[in-house]
Amino acid sequence: MSVNPSIDNYNAKHAALVASVSLFFGMLVVGAVYFFSKDNFVAGIALLVLPFPILYLYKFFANPRIGFVSVLVANYFAIGLSRYIPAPVGLTVDALLFLTLLAVIFSQFNHKVEWKNAGTDYTWFVIIWFGMTMFQLINPEAVSREAWFYAMRGQAFYLVLTVPLVYLIFNKSRDLQLLITLCAWFTLLAVVKGLMQKYVGVDHWEQVWLNQPGNRSTHILFGQLRVFSFYSDAGTFGGSMGYFGVVFTVLGIHEEVKRRKYFYYFVAIASLYAMLISGTRSAIAAPLMGFALYTVLSKRFKVMIFVGSIVFVIFFILKYTMIGQGNYDIRRMRSAFAEDNASLNVRQENRKLFAEYLKNRPFGGGVGSSGNWGLRFSPGTFLAETATDGWYVQIWAEQGIVGITFYLIMIVYFFVKSVFLIFFRLKKPENIYKAIAFTSGMAGLMVTSYSASSLGQMPNTIIVAASVAIISLMPQWEKETL
Repeated sequence: MSVNPSIDNYNAKHAALVASVSLFFGMLVVGAVYFFSKDNFVAGIALLVLPFPILYLYKFFANPRIGFVSVLVANYFAIGLSRYIPAPVGLTVDALLFLTLLAVIFSQFNHKVEWKNAGTDYTWFVIIWFGMTMFQLINPEAVSREAWFYAMRGQAFYLVLTVPLVYLIFNKSRDLQLLITLCAWFTLLAVVKGLMQKYVGVDHWEQVWLNQPGNRSTHILFGQLRVFSFYSDAGTFGGSMGYFGVVFTVLGIHEEVKRRKYFYYFVAIASLYAMLISGTRSAIAAPLMGFALYTVLSKRFKVMIFVGSIVFVIFFILKYTMIGQGNYDIRRMRSAFAEDNASLNVRQENRKLFAEYLKNRPFGGGVGSSGNWGLRFSPGTFLAETATDGWYVQIWAEQGIVGITFYLIMIVYFFVKSVFLIFFRLKKPENIYKAIAFTSGMAGLMVTSYSASSLGQMPNTIIVAASVAIISLMPQWEKETL
């Protein structure tokens, strides 16, 4: 007779679990051996690797935070992988975000989910914005509903899921440090890939992508490749590298741990060089604006003088001298400051055309009707054939004056609130400098998005949304540690 029935009960359950798992793996091995004997190696290998995705999904739903980290990983690599895998790999991010939300919902059976944590001003902003984007489905001007599905993801879907999920499951200081670490290593990988494209050459699959209509004309200029790494295009790559150049420079300046400080500096320098070889002239606005804002937010006179002087010198060299003119990358970046900039003149003319087109269309021409999605799903239409050359112009064209007005109010609110918290609410130096880093970088992206799609492309959209939500949580962290 057992002395402790509960121990016997536990042992019986454990034995049953071990027996079940052993039987399952045994069946997989037997099945794999059978398929190998029939020379069906694909099916055999599929059976052998099957436990890994099953284990991943189990962990995913047991701990939804794993799902959000998976989103951050896929956010960087999905677009690049789509050049190698003939499948809509970009939808992986969408699927992971949705599955993470499902995992949070199901996790309430094990513990109480504090849904009230997500009921913030930021969440309501993105919900309203998503609702406005959903409304575009019935916009009579829209030509393609399929285009809406693809285009609305970057405009609203990623925001409406990322912001609440941060408040629910990615809301600790350790999560912010994880975000910084992931961004650092993934940015370095992006730089390495970019350097390979520039100095070794593009691979077969990238060349196939370059040969597609529109890609060659925008990425091969005067015989020089505009580096795009594993991003959607060179413009997004350049803007993102400028953004992270600011973020990691600021983090490096204020980091006290020497090893981490030098690592951040290395990432920052690599990012800024990658921005240069992207050939994205508008990207120069990211470090210029970002560092200028940093001098103000730092509230340290010596820092203001030092960083402000560097920004001024860079601007002066590019604007008023011919230093480095023999280098193609510097020469192209300098052309952003030229008064006779032909592409700028084209943009201004196109915006006049948009203003005339949208005069009697307050809700725009429909989400997905411009840019690449417009060319794919509604070729020959005015919005598809007229280049927007900027994220804000794209939203204006697709969602009209109503849409762009609300969108600008939303992102300016996010930005201003972050600045307010930095100036008046945050007390701990480690929180302040991290908030300054991401806010300064965001300011740079906001400016570059006037002539590029920086804010609307992966990985920038999710990183910016996650960072501003985390910054808004910092006052709460400080209260909890009092």
